[in-house]
Amino acid sequence: MIERTIKNKVQQLLQKYPVVTLTGPRQSGKSTLLRNTFADYDYVSLEDPDNRSFALDDPKGFLKSYPDKTIIDEAQKVPKLFSYIQTHTDTVGNTGMYILAGSQNFLLMEAIGQSLAGRTAVLKLLPLSVSELSVAKAETDDIDTKIFKGAYPRLYDKDIMPNDFYPYYIQTYVERDVRQVKNIGDLSAFVKFIKLCAGRIGQVLNVSSLAGDCGISVSAANSWLSVLETGYVCFLLQPDFNNFTKRVVKSPKLYFYDTGLACSLLGITSAQQVATHYLKGGLFENLVISETIKKYYNQGIEPDLRYFRDSNGLEIDLLDYTNGQKNIYEIKSGSTFSTDYFKGIIKYSEISGVSADQCTVIYNGGKKMETSNGRVVNFFDMFAS
Repeated sequence: MIERTIKNKVQQLLQKYPVVTLTGPRQSGKSTLLRNTFADYDYVSLEDPDNRSFALDDPKGFLKSYPDKTIIDEAQKVPKLFSYIQTHTDTVGNTGMYILAGSQNFLLMEAIGQSLAGRTAVLKLLPLSVSELSVAKAETDDIDTKIFKGAYPRLYDKDIMPNDFYPYYIQTYVERDVRQVKNIGDLSAFVKFIKLCAGRIGQVLNVSSLAGDCGISVSAANSWLSVLETGYVCFLLQPDFNNFTKRVVKSPKLYFYDTGLACSLLGITSAQQVATHYLKGGLFENLVISETIKKYYNQGIEPDLRYFRDSNGLEIDLLDYTNGQKNIYEIKSGSTFSTDYFKGIIKYSEISGVSADQCTVIYNGGKKMETSNGRVVNFFDMFAS
């Protein structure tokens, strides 16, 4: 098992809250992390029909059986249990009583909002980060392989090939998880929709165009995007609305939490295909942004990330406002440095006033440089530590 960075944050918050909640995509390693790290806790999964029936039919009896130090997995399957957990933890008054885990963020957060608001810390676990893989000496040094393989733990723990993992992952996600959140009648249309989303990685989202290509209404497309977000498949990077120029783009850009999953949806079957694929730049950009999100989530921090584009074509791939600081990043998939990489940064600096020490170019080359316009750093050097 590859050690997960977020475990330190879970342990810390268990000393402060009666309940800690861990959410994230299916098979991101939540259950493995919790069962191996907290061996002194009882473990019960509500995926099991008997456990689920017990919690549904007799929630008081269920909590009498598990009164303290219990991991409740797939907790969102019995939302009525949360009110009883609230009453029980308020009565006892201890910290670290329950760890809740679940892969359907919408259902889980809805239940928390109704019953456990203020009583639980909520953490998010995504697939393995570059840093975690590097510590375990399981990381590749080839960017195309990194993009193609993705980062789900099972690929590394069980040495499964991406082509033997992602198609079944998609099938399981659609047939099990999607139906729990939304009553989608035509699942084949939904799969087509996910594939169309993969083809728009790194692009400004045009929901009308996406809906038209899929043959569904705009309202359905927005609804289905919400399903993909709550299942930790896709995320939307919002634009920066600081009006340095007269007209800024106000639509979000679409990305996937895992590039391996995106490659499978795009029909990419080898790392060699990534190198010449028309979306190579978008996939590399996606990789950088998803790694940035993992870095913050593993610290228990909700990142404030945006992008900038105006009507004149000036664009900054990533702006990071997290923790009250502002850093800007240009993301380039090339392996040879070019001074052109700083063109957008120089123009943006002129209108925004950011200094060179706030500017970074992340690329696939080997040289690390400090220039008068900002630093240049290799992807793996950026995220491996």
